[in-house]
Amino acid sequence: MKNYKVKIVLILGLMFSFSCEDYLDKAPESDLDQTDVFKNFDNAQGFIEEMYALVVDYGTSAHTFQDYLYGDDAHGNRTWKASYLIDNGDLNGLNSANYSYLTPWKGAAYGTANNNTNQANASRRPGVWDGSLKGIRNANIAISNVELMVNLTQEEKDVILGQAYFFRAYFHNEIMKFWGRFPYIKEVITGDGFTIPRPLTYKDCALEANEDYKKAIELLPVDWDDMLYGQKTLGENMGRLTKGAAYAFQGKNLLLAASPLMHANNGSLNTYEYDTELCNMAVDAFAGILKLADQGRYGLATNLDDYEEVFWRTPAPNMWPGSTEFVFSAPGGRSVSAEIFMTSGMDRDIHGRSGSEISSPTHNFIHNNFGMANGLSIEDDMSGKYGTPLYDPNNPFENRDPRFYKWIVIDGEVFGTKATIPAKHRKAQLFTGGEHRSSGSDNQPSTTGYMRKKFYPVVNGEFHSKWNRIINKYMGVRLHMRLTDVYLMYAEALHAAKGATATPASYSLTAENVVNIMRDRAGIPHVNSSIVSDKNKFMDELRRERSVELSFEAHRWVDLRRWGIAHEEKYRRKTSFEFPKDHSSYTEKLLVERVCEYPKHYWIPFEAKQTQIYEGFPQNPGW
Repeated sequence: MKNYKVKIVLILGLMFSFSCEDYLDKAPESDLDQTDVFKNFDNAQGFIEEMYALVVDYGTSAHTFQDYLYGDDAHGNRTWKASYLIDNGDLNGLNSANYSYLTPWKGAAYGTANNNTNQANASRRPGVWDGSLKGIRNANIAISNVELMVNLTQEEKDVILGQAYFFRAYFHNEIMKFWGRFPYIKEVITGDGFTIPRPLTYKDCALEANEDYKKAIELLPVDWDDMLYGQKTLGENMGRLTKGAAYAFQGKNLLLAASPLMHANNGSLNTYEYDTELCNMAVDAFAGILKLADQGRYGLATNLDDYEEVFWRTPAPNMWPGSTEFVFSAPGGRSVSAEIFMTSGMDRDIHGRSGSEISSPTHNFIHNNFGMANGLSIEDDMSGKYGTPLYDPNNPFENRDPRFYKWIVIDGEVFGTKATIPAKHRKAQLFTGGEHRSSGSDNQPSTTGYMRKKFYPVVNGEFHSKWNRIINKYMGVRLHMRLTDVYLMYAEALHAAKGATATPASYSLTAENVVNIMRDRAGIPHVNSSIVSDKNKFMDELRRERSVELSFEAHRWVDLRRWGIAHEEKYRRKTSFEFPKDHSSYTEKLLVERVCEYPKHYWIPFEAKQTQIYEGFPQNPGW
């Protein structure tokens, strides 16, 4: 009987901490056969827990350079980074890139220590491709051995299987987001004549995943702390899978499958054309978790200040952020990695965190998405159709959406008032040639005229800095799923299927209601009624709302592709904002013209050896 490794100590909940100590250094490994692995709950859950470690943290899994923003939203000028490969259309290079969360780092200095789950440093764990394949296999092992779980209570057996079904679907989805349709593997591949199922359409794969999510919903608890088996890790269960997480990812899987790219008919791509059947299914799935939120299980951050607890402010150094918006995240790791992630939008000369390199928000992304205090985009505001414009091209930083000031660092912003801070670092000098602007190949200052602080500790107006060290009190994390994302995906699916003002049978909110809830929290007016009445215009506005609310959370590249707009000129341009110290003029400067053709650059190509597994495994188009 084949042996499988199980790390029993994981049941103690260590993987959900952010300890400075190594991720699993204290975890003894035992080679157990299948009967021993699944003979009791502790062993079975120990086996399941490795799948949590295979969930890739995009924000800390790209070696030391934190290059995790692959859309039009950020710019860096290091040529070995994954974002550089994507900008230049070299998606084939991502399969062997050393610095991407999609694949594990292959640095020789770490040898065989790479690509395994016994690592504090997330960049040494498996990337999306390898980790997902291993996760699918482990899920199938657990599901296929249900008859061995004779000493587990029914509740214990349910949660073991619920996690396995969730992970089988989730890991297929992780591959599908980047590589497209993929064979849905539901058996343990042993090499004994097993035939991998042929990859069908993206929709077919998504419907297979949907069946697994439905099983997970049935079997998973609403809250581990309420269950007898959860008492063993009481207070440390925040990161474990729940019914709410399964509803959320079920809906996301269906929305992605319904999106214009996946729904394109015979190569004809229309950014406003969705699969309405799948959208209706997605709405019902999202309704499941939104009802749990109404019952108090989850809750939206109520104002912009509360958002700090979602992104970085934690009750103690090694605890999860996310607050009531937390739905699911990759596991923890080194506090060093978390600090590098938190500082990756700021000049190193300010924060002093070794190993962190800046990725700067692009002017095009900010200008196109972060609108005005009247709730309008800059384009709509300047059109004059909705009243007197607020945007002044001669004062472009004034009268903006409050989220612009909350998450973006602009020229002249005060970093700190302590006497120990050098004068040149007391406020942002982001004008052309300023102290915090890049010159030449140096990638520490901003390359665009902006920095970002969404995950960066700022307390009582004082930024973390080398002269005001507060970052080690907190733990910033990029969540895989939070409640704001759920609401916005619900609104998108609902609007695509029924319109902005329709109320579905499964839940009480319209798509318009959802966007206005976000705007109430931000302190800006509701969507203009003439925009609501225009189906395509409202979809544009809903997407803009998503782009602002989820900015710099690594959704952008997937969104641009699934909406079928990544090849349009507006989204291929990365620009900076150039202006002198006295702000007497402003010029947009092109930094990168991204290479993106439809359909070639919409999917990462499979490695050639993958397409040769069996006859008929199709390569992605254009490769």
